[in-house]
Amino acid sequence: MTNTITPCTPRSRDITVAIPDGFTLSSGQPFAGDVRALLVGPDHGPVVVVGGGISAGHAAADTASSPGWWGWAIGDGAPIDTSRVRLLALDWAPETTRDEIVTITTADQARLLALVLDHLRVTSIAAYIGASYGGCVGLAFAEIHPERIAQLVVISAAHRAHPAATAWRGVQRRLLALGLETGREADAVALARQLAMTTYRSAEEFDARFSDGPSPAEAGSPYRVCDYLIARGDAYRSHTAARRWISLSDSLDRHQVSPERILARLTLVGFTSDQLVPLADIRELANRAPNLDRLIEAPSLYGHDAFLTERTVVSNVLRSALSSLPAPCSQEIAA
Repeated sequence: MTNTITPCTPRSRDITVAIPDGFTLSSGQPFAGDVRALLVGPDHGPVVVVGGGISAGHAAADTASSPGWWGWAIGDGAPIDTSRVRLLALDWAPETTRDEIVTITTADQARLLALVLDHLRVTSIAAYIGASYGGCVGLAFAEIHPERIAQLVVISAAHRAHPAATAWRGVQRRLLALGLETGREADAVALARQLAMTTYRSAEEFDARFSDGPSPAEAGSPYRVCDYLIARGDAYRSHTAARRWISLSDSLDRHQVSPERILARLTLVGFTSDQLVPLADIRELANRAPNLDRLIEAPSLYGHDAFLTERTVVSNVLRSALSSLPAPCSQEIAA
């Protein structure tokens, strides 16, 4: 008698889950609509939830038509190996088309994740991997639903919003509000994105890339670093609506969880040049969390965006964190 292994075939599908009548946000505001999600992997694999920044969404993995925001990290044989696990990624509420400012918290996003899991009849997840805003939502989910999560990996996020980060985001929100008031929403989105990019990256990176070169001929003309920011802002004009950005930016600044209530096995990753989430805050979270597995402090030129650019560091963390998960999509067949 011999045993052979028959692997399951990973599949990808989009999911839309209706928010039930009577759903109310922490603010007391009634909230209706749908939650869009992506599910990739074998039907019976352990579920791994992935969440990224406020501009990320359910399109985390590469598809035939477009790249995912974390496509290099997700796929057959990738650090998040969708031949072994079921990956679940969500769009952050409010929906892109929603034409109002919504007072929503990371805890509200965690409750919406729970609705999607209930829809899929998933009682608990093997791991949640979150970076930036997604890390904040993961911490909120672990605090609210400790029985539904075994492991939490948080990259470039902490248990609170740092006041300096709130200050930068507050200026962005006022730019967006001014654009709405003056009928120049797209211009405001582009300009707010320019300011955001100065907080996502580091002074060291800007120095390395833009310290050389001539000054512009006239005052008021852009410098080389400004040309870069203008290009990034222009590319973002149609990516999101001003009211949605205000809603999610404010959500970040309302973020607050108690580290002592994070009972899941916890891996934390911080980068030395991150202005938005200083290492001191991540260290405090690590010191107060009761079930810390690892704290990784990594050097990087790329500031808060290091979770997107430091592929070797992130890949090693993800492979290590997920290495103990079983591969239930394979089954032994007696022959």
